[in-house]
Parts: sequence; C-alpha cells; structure tokens
Amino acid sequence: MENYKVSGTVVLQDLATKEIHAKATKKLKKIRKKLSKIQDTMYAEGKYSVLICLQGMDTAGKDSLIREVFKDVNSQGIQVHSFKVPNETELKHDYLWRHYIALPEKGKIGIFNRTHYENVLVTRVHPEYILAENIPSVKSVEDLNDDFYNNRMEEINNFEKFIANSGTIILKFFLNLSKKEQKNRLLRRLDLQQKNWKFSPGDLKERLEWEKYQYCYQELLNKTSKEHAPWFVIPADDKDTARLIVAETILETLEKYHFQEPDLPEKYQIHLEDYKNQLKNE
Repeated sequence: MENYKVSGTVVLQDLATKEIHAKATKKLKKIRKKLSKIQDTMYAEGKYSVLICLQGMDTAGKDSLIREVFKDVNSQGIQVHSFKVPNETELKHDYLWRHYIALPEKGKIGIFNRTHYENVLVTRVHPEYILAENIPSVKSVEDLNDDFYNNRMEEINNFEKFIANSGTIILKFFLNLSKKEQKNRLLRRLDLQQKNWKFSPGDLKERLEWEKYQYCYQELLNKTSKEHAPWFVIPADDKDTARLIVAETILETLEKYHFQEPDLPEKYQIHLEDYKNQLKNE
C-alpha cells in the first residue's frame, strides 16, 4: 500500500483518480472477514484503538465505503461519527474538542466520516465560518492568513501524536475523485428518483470552489502526513477498487500489531476442571 501513502510532497493533479482492480468485490469479502477477527482479538487485548479518517469531495463514496468495508465487523466494535457544522455547544469549546470526545475506546474501530481536517479545509475555503468560533485573536477574516492555517495544522499534528502515543492507530484516507466523475454522480442523484434525497443545491455551490478545495487538500496532505498518522490518497472514481484499497491498507497495517487474546488468569486455570464438573453436574 506504499504506492498510495503520502511520504513526500504530492501534487494532486499528478495522481490517478481511477484504478480498476480485477475481482475487487470478491477480494473485499475475504478481507472483511479478516478485519472482523482482528477487531475481536483487538477488543480482547484491550490495548489499542483504531481511528479511520475519511475525507473527500462530495459524492466521493465515503458512506458506501464504510458500509461495504466494515460490513462483517461486530457492530459493537465500530463507532462512526459524521461531523457536520458545529452546534452551539461545540462552538463554546476549542475546535478539536468535539473530535476528541468522539475518539474510539480501546479495542474498537472509530471512523470519522469527515474529520477534524474540515477545520483547515472548509473553513479555509469559507473563512467566515471561523468567526463563529469567537477566537479572541480573530477580529475578521483578514486575520485568517496562511500562518493561521499552518498553525492549526501543526496543532492537529500534535493532537494526533498525543493520541497515537496513547494507543490509537491512525489511518487517514483521501478519496481522490475527478471533477468529471463527481459531475456524473451528481447527475445520477438527479436522474434517479430514489437518489434524489441525497442531492443538495449546496453541492453545486461547493463544486464551484473545486480548485480551492484541491489546493487545501494538497496543503494538508503534505503538511499532516506523519509516520504515526499517515495519509493515503485513494483513486476514487471506481468505488469497488477504492473500497478494496482502503480495506487492504487497514488489514495490512493491523496485521503488523499481532494482537493477542489474553490468557485466563492462572488462579482460574488451575480450577478449570472443577468449573466444568460443576456445570456438568447441575
């Protein structure tokens, strides 16, 4: 999966948005079962949690990817959070607060569908949104320069370093969708009645900011991909292939940890036969 990992400077326009892997759906089914077993063992061990971060333009396929990749994992072992516009309570705290309290417990897999990176992405395209945070040093959008966002990205790096040191395995995926494919998917939402509910006029408004979003994504990929919290740029025009690559990356990473179920305490082991006999003789 090193081909997709951001380990140096990336230029988004030079990266592929489409790959086709043969028998992607069939391969994914096998991986799902392995992920399920790994999560069970990870839960029993109780030392690590996993944070999966998904970012991408509208229609990139985040929701369906979550559904298909984690379909076989115990539902009690998965926590999914989709971060929308901050509410009144969230705005009374620092911008990372709502993400921190949503982190997965040890033994569980947490999925952020849109993430803390919205704070250097949407707010960079629409800087006026930050005014709602009532930051003492920010009087107007003129105060929101490159230094502000660079500092915020460094704060995010520190946040991720802290939770990684505490036992959170972090994997971040940018679903790299082409503008042409987004157009096709938006048209499909309009053409198919059963998909109409997914459409919002706001999708077209954000599409007008495509180049700004690409610039902001490129910036955050280059400045926040770290060994303890790497970014992977996933070709997203073909959904089946994108899901497979993400699943393979997660599996390959988690297998390196060699999670182990704990042994039964010795004080119980020496009485195993007694426990068995007690049940058999009821």
